[in-house]
Order: sequence, then C-alpha cells, then structure tokens
Amino acid sequence: MSNEATSTNQNQSPSDPSADELLKETLKRCSPETITAALAFRQSGDISLVPTVVLGIVERFLEPEVVDTLKSGDDSVRFMEDLGMDSLTMFEAIMMVEESLGVSIKNEELWDLRTVGDLKTFIAAKLSGVEVVAQAKSFPIEQIAAVMPQQEPFLFLQSAEIDGAKAKGAYTISGKEGFLKGHFKGDPVFPASIMLEALGQLGVFHFLTTDDSASEGAGSSIYFTGADGVRCSRVCRPGDTLELSVELKRRRDPLVVYSGKITVAGEKAASAEEISLIVAPAEGASASGAKE
Repeated sequence: MSNEATSTNQNQSPSDPSADELLKETLKRCSPETITAALAFRQSGDISLVPTVVLGIVERFLEPEVVDTLKSGDDSVRFMEDLGMDSLTMFEAIMMVEESLGVSIKNEELWDLRTVGDLKTFIAAKLSGVEVVAQAKSFPIEQIAAVMPQQEPFLFLQSAEIDGAKAKGAYTISGKEGFLKGHFKGDPVFPASIMLEALGQLGVFHFLTTDDSASEGAGSSIYFTGADGVRCSRVCRPGDTLELSVELKRRRDPLVVYSGKITVAGEKAASAEEISLIVAPAEGASASGAKE
C-alpha cells in the first residue's frame, strides 16, 4: 500500500489472458467464488460484484474460528475487535483488494475503515467516482503509541477514534497489569485513579491529533492538573473492556478541559465532569504536578 495510485487490473485489457492469470495468482488462496467475481468485475466493472470480492479477500486472512463471524455478521462486523485482524494483516488484505479491484487507498484512509461496511462503502464510492464522505478517524495502538508520551506499561489506550471535539477509546484489562497484584491481594480491581488516567490519556491523544499547535511543539509537555465531578459506579476487573469517551469543553491557553466517562458493556463505570490538562513547555509546567 502506498499513497500513490496503484497500477490497476481495470486498466489492463479485459481480454488479456496474462492479466487474468496474474489476478488468479494474486487470489490463489481465496475461494473460487471470489476469483470468479474478481475476474467478472475486471471485465464488466459491475459494482455489485465488489462485496463478493472484498468479503472473499477478508476471509482469506482470517483464522478459521472467526470465518463464521464474517459470514453470519452484517456490515457492522469490526476487523480488529470482531475478526481479530491486526494492523499488518489489514495492510495485506487491503493491498490485495487494491490489486484485485484497481483502487488505491491511502494509508490515512485505511485507519478510518473499521468495519466490513466501511470498507465496502469506501471501495464502491472510489470505483463510482463518488466523493468519499469523511468519517471519524480511527487509530490503532501503533499510531497511538507513536503519538503519546505515555508508553507501555503505562499506556491505557489500545484503540481510539477522533470525531471533531469528541474522542472514543478502548482498553481491555488484561489482568497482567503489575499494580493489580496489590490492588487488591487475591482480588484484582482496576483502580479508579487509573481509570481517570485513561480518560486523561484519551484527552491528551485528542489534543495531540487535532491541535495544530501540537505539531509545532507546544504540546511537547502535557500535565494532568485536576479532575472535578468524579463518580465511580462500577468495579472493573480483568477481562473488562473500558469504553472511554471524552469531549472537549473549552480551551484557554495553556489549559484544555474535557469531560469524560467510561462504560463497560454499556454499563456506566466512571465519569468526570471536568478533566483539566495544561499544555506548556516542560519548565513552565514542572510545578503543576505529575506529567500526564
């Protein structure tokens, strides 16, 4: 995958046997139905064949135990969460889609394609020449880790989505977090203070990915300065997935204020009316507290 247009099978002669053989070789581990649909699309350009090709290619990269999830699910099936695809596998699958259908997907566009429906709609729009409507931007752990000052084992974001002034994120409690050994002995409970930390980290990620000044170095030091209106409603334990959300309430340099909440399987776990961050050079913020 690249940011440049790929050479396309569509641009090759439909009657070129070598092109057909090349396409068959590309899709050799896909189902016969997928290969047939791809060949027919190359000859006819029939958009109705796209879902068959896309789903067939996705299936090619799945572990056997989740194939039924793809086949029995609808367009809301998520590549990473429901099908277990990691970023590298997504790249491989998208490259095969590009080669088979003659489309080009930019790397930054790939992060927005979270579900089967996202991919099918995006490809169909590309092939139809329809402007692709901007969606909320999604970020996998690799991109999050590249942006955030916090790193393992103190990074509590595994995925994130930015949509204007709002951000969503997720973190699944593995049970391997070191602090769980002492919180509490024989009864691991995810600390409420770490849940606030996770909300603060989501706010930091939102700021660093949406504020132009962050790219100019103004966001090189971000500190947690306070949280008001905090409520904890649910005990969270290993195996729970924290569904994080924050919304930008106001910004007045150098302060940035978010509201935030955490749910687990739709059940309210924690909330904060205000989470305040200060964005300042390290020497100017050093007296404000621990670095967020």
